[in-house]
Formats: sequence, C-alpha cells, structure tokens
Amino acid sequence: MTSNPSDAPTPPPAGAGNGPAVSHEEFDALFETVRTWGRWTPADRGAWHRVTADRVRQATALVRSGTVVPMARPWNTASGPDNRRPALHYMSDLGDVEAPEPATHKDFIAVDYHGKAVSHLDALSHVAYRGQLYDGRPARELIDSAGARFGAVSALGPLVTRGVLLDLPAVAGSAWLEPGRAVHAEDIVAAERALEVTIGEGDAVLLRSGGLRRRQELGAWDPDAASAGLHVDALPLLAERGIALLGGDGDSDVRPSPVDGVHSPVHALAIAAMGVPLLDNLDLEALSAACAGTGRYTFLLVVAPLNIPGGTGSPVTPVAVL
Repeated sequence: MTSNPSDAPTPPPAGAGNGPAVSHEEFDALFETVRTWGRWTPADRGAWHRVTADRVRQATALVRSGTVVPMARPWNTASGPDNRRPALHYMSDLGDVEAPEPATHKDFIAVDYHGKAVSHLDALSHVAYRGQLYDGRPARELIDSAGARFGAVSALGPLVTRGVLLDLPAVAGSAWLEPGRAVHAEDIVAAERALEVTIGEGDAVLLRSGGLRRRQELGAWDPDAASAGLHVDALPLLAERGIALLGGDGDSDVRPSPVDGVHSPVHALAIAAMGVPLLDNLDLEALSAACAGTGRYTFLLVVAPLNIPGGTGSPVTPVAVL
C-alpha cells in the first residue's frame, strides 16, 4: 500500500500532548526503581521465570471455544516508510530440472527483522542501556560478530502463559489511537476496568493501538517519527504486576520519545531493567474482534521463537487460543 502524504501524521515534539518531558536523570531513577537484576538463574531467561508449570496449567484452562488466532503480519518484501529493509523471498528450485520423481519446489527467505514491519520477539540481548545488558552484564564483552553469549533468544525457548489484550481503541470508542499518543499508567488501569481484566504475575500484556488498521485505511507512515505506545510512567505499574512479556501492534514505545536523549525508553526499561522480552509489530485486529465477540480479553498465549544460538531475537507467529 502506498502512503498518502496528506494522511501522514505530523510528529509532535517530545512530551507534547503526552505530559511533561522526562529528563535523563528522572529516567535513570526510574530504571533503578523497576530493575530486577540478580533475581533469577539463569538470568538470560529474565521474567520468563515467572511462568511456572502452575501458571501454564491455569492458562490452558482459559481455552473454551478452541478458536485459534494467529497474530503475525505477512512476510513483507515491499519497501516503504515503515519497511526500510524489506524481507527477501525467492524460489531456489522450481522443479524444472530433470530428476527422479517427485519434483520438488524450494524457496529461500531472509530478513533483518528488527524494525517496524516484521512480527518478532526481542530477546534480552537486543538492548543495552549505558553499556549494560539485563542483569548488569557488559554488552561489549558478551556480544560480537558471532552473536550474543548472554541473553540470546535460544535461552528463552517457548512461552505458554495467559495473555491479556489491552484494546485501547475499543475502550475509547475509536478506530485507533493517533500516532504520537502516549498510553499512561492511568490508561492501563482504566482499560482493565472497562475490559474487566486485571494484569497479574506471569501475564503477557498486548497493547492494541489500532495502528495497523490506520495503516490499512490511510496508508503507511514513518513510525519512527510518530507512533502510539507506552509512556515510561506505565512501566512501574507493569513491573509491580510482575508481567513476563510485553508486546503490541507497534513496538511498545510512544514516539517521539518523551525522554531526553533516549530514543526507545520502554525498550530500555522492559528489556535491560526488568528482563521482560518484547513482541513487536503484531497484527491484533483479529484478536480484537475475537475478544469483543466473546466478551473476554484473556486467553492462552503461545509464543515459540526460532532456536537461534546467539540471536538477539526471532521472527515469530504468536498464537492466541480462546
């Protein structure tokens, strides 16, 4: 889909409409407040340690209709303002070379998945703040051209837990949140009340802004310049609730950043301080409809990243089961 320049949002200045800007000093104090360093062994599974066998059993009890809702966007090979590094897909075998039966057809795929176009999981090696990965590990010593020796996605494995959809446009009675709109702690509490859910220990929290629907109706724009997402003041609430995973139809951060000198403060707080992996660029439209149809916004969530030793994350297709 091509973008219409007249529909592209005008990025507000940092802090505009989102409350006062946050200073670097205030952000560092917030980082110390929510960090969980030294809490778990092995440390590079981070908050996924919160998902015990009992929590998995409790999550499976949420399955009633058996409706399965995948949440990955299609593999995106088209360049655009929100896809500067398109994925590759080409055929490597068309079955047109003489060979014993049966003929085979093969293809090749490749992707630089961290960005705004591919549904993916950020592992704990993806983000360092002030030179330190989660648990205070030195990034320069543990990550090199061969990959990550701490916090790799291969350390995480699959996650099966309770998912909670915070469908903010549904709560607001709108189609989407406009790019640049910050979601504050009070917005999360209001959404819990409206949707009759309470975020709890070991939950995976998914934030729907409706950005994908906006893109489908109005065209693509540069989400690095403006996107709806969480303000940093929401992270202490999520830390207090003890979440295991955070994600959404954006990359969780409101943009422009409200923090002076920190371009992705929610990434820094969630991953580097709290040990909470992130799910970016999900398609939550079908899940929104399914939850509205059932009147419940909790479900069984299954996330199975690729087993990539040294990887900083993985393309992924999370699945909700209602």
